[in-house]
Amino acid sequence: MKYELVSGLETHVELATATKIFCSCTTAFGGSPNTHCCPVCTGQPGALPVLNKKVVEFGIRAGLATHCKINTITHLDRKNYCYPDLPKAYQISQFDKPLCENGYVELESGKRIGITRIHIEEDAGKLVHERGFTFVDYNRGGVPLIEIVSEPDISSVEEAVEYVEKLQLIMRYISVSDCKMQEGSMRCDVNISIRPEGSKILGTRTEIKNMNSLSFMERAMKFEFERQSELLNGGGEVEQATMRFDEQTGETYVMRTKEDAQDYRYFPEPDILTVTIPQKKVDEIRADLPELPVEKLKRYTVELGINHATAKLLYKYKKVCDWFEGALKNGASAKHTANLVVGTIYSTLATEEDKEKFDIKVTSAEMAKLVKLVDEGKINITLAQMTLIKMLENGGEVESYLSAEDLAGVDESELEKLCMQAIEANPQAVADFKEGKEKAIFALYGFIKRATQGKADVKKADGIIRKLIK
Repeated sequence: MKYELVSGLETHVELATATKIFCSCTTAFGGSPNTHCCPVCTGQPGALPVLNKKVVEFGIRAGLATHCKINTITHLDRKNYCYPDLPKAYQISQFDKPLCENGYVELESGKRIGITRIHIEEDAGKLVHERGFTFVDYNRGGVPLIEIVSEPDISSVEEAVEYVEKLQLIMRYISVSDCKMQEGSMRCDVNISIRPEGSKILGTRTEIKNMNSLSFMERAMKFEFERQSELLNGGGEVEQATMRFDEQTGETYVMRTKEDAQDYRYFPEPDILTVTIPQKKVDEIRADLPELPVEKLKRYTVELGINHATAKLLYKYKKVCDWFEGALKNGASAKHTANLVVGTIYSTLATEEDKEKFDIKVTSAEMAKLVKLVDEGKINITLAQMTLIKMLENGGEVESYLSAEDLAGVDESELEKLCMQAIEANPQAVADFKEGKEKAIFALYGFIKRATQGKADVKKADGIIRKLIK
């Protein structure tokens, strides 16, 4: 029997506040074990939590950016369970009255993945397994999180990956988190069930915990789909369970049978008052939201005329977009700037993390100077690319890399002579071009580029060559 996948994600996003959710300890990543904690975040007797106002504001920003309804009266709850990384034996979270509800994230296809809720909560500590012992580092305990719970609207592994990428982009744009999965500031619990194709009845789900890599998530979902399919086709039943993914074997395995909400014995947190949020505050946060990724992509393609593929490579990195738009404000054209970023600058940035940091030696103002020389026809794009590579290596101003001779370019009479020489030197390419082989003309371009060391305007040369050949 053929089955279809049904999935929903619980995505934990670490908020970029300076201090923890209920105390003044730092949220900085790293540090020696148990140096970023205090009596409050380690649950010492008599230590009382105080809610960080910034956490609530960041939660509202996330909700508004994902089209959620904001609950202006909300409260926190105790989620009770025992595990070594949770010293209080309960987590302060939200249950029946989350901060945000009923939103969505739209995929490229136009399909909307519903968001059931976004709630605020504290993170747990971290277990470290070494030399046959298990140690606990509470530095991460009490770091503020939002948990974004989707509806079971995801019907393929590809949709799941795109949904997480979209969430990651939105959270970075609104500056509530850096969403670095490799550092644990974004991680997903993936709920998966399967059902016969065309059926509307949901199957029994399993939950794969703590996916901190998109590639691992993709592999885990594919394996779990196949595992459940083989189990049902063999006459077995899927048991509701919490799973782990083994990165070495590429397989999922059962950690424990899954608890339901009643097993956590939620009750209102007695040490924190009900949170009342003035509607005026919600409106202020809404007005302060930046242009969101989907809006930026549309503006880049529709208003700026950048092709869709190039625009997608730009808009996925917030720092790149800020720098790119800085160049435009200094007078550079969108098309040439975008092409130089994607074609030249990206070639020097090896990893996704490098592109996210976008720590380069060329300012947007100097980039604008370079692009304007191309826009005004003073240099061609090839020379601009060569100049940009040198600037990326050493920094400095555009003028220090271009001589008066470079800026003079190649005048029309000289260009016409070069075109004639190119035709005479490449008789076979000319014959092929006349027979309709359009690409044969590139041999003539190459001759002219070599003769002028890339200074000639190939567009102008193209027009001259075509006239001469006819």
